[in-house]
Amino acid sequence: MTAEPFSVRYEVRVYEIDPQLHLNGAVYVQYADHSRFACLRAAGVSVEKLIGDGFGPVNLETVIRYHGELRSGDEVDVSCDWRWGDGKTYTVEHAFTRADGKLAAEVKHVSGLLDLQSRRLLPAPAQEWLTRAENPALLGLPTA
Repeated sequence: MTAEPFSVRYEVRVYEIDPQLHLNGAVYVQYADHSRFACLRAAGVSVEKLIGDGFGPVNLETVIRYHGELRSGDEVDVSCDWRWGDGKTYTVEHAFTRADGKLAAEVKHVSGLLDLQSRRLLPAPAQEWLTRAENPALLGLPTA
């Protein structure tokens, strides 16, 4: 595991705000999804190849916890911290940290890898990610 989780910086755009003038709730999930796929690319994983091989990442549960507003023009870093267990699922935790260092929100996904033919979760998703990643440490996986 890396000392600091992978992260992507975003600037909140005016069209992403809601009538209360803060970031729309759905956009938190979009930022988290984009950050997770950017992390996969940085780790050397080809999602296109993964899907071509008949597997697809799926979110089974998403929880958003808000701590403070994000408004148009704010900059926010969205991290990806992968957590692995022994079962069919894993979690990816995203911290939304404002440029001033304050935590704005957290998004947590419970995810799995779906066999697109059988429509069942793979029993050991960490092993599949490990075989595909050039830099598995970015995904919280062992490097040796």
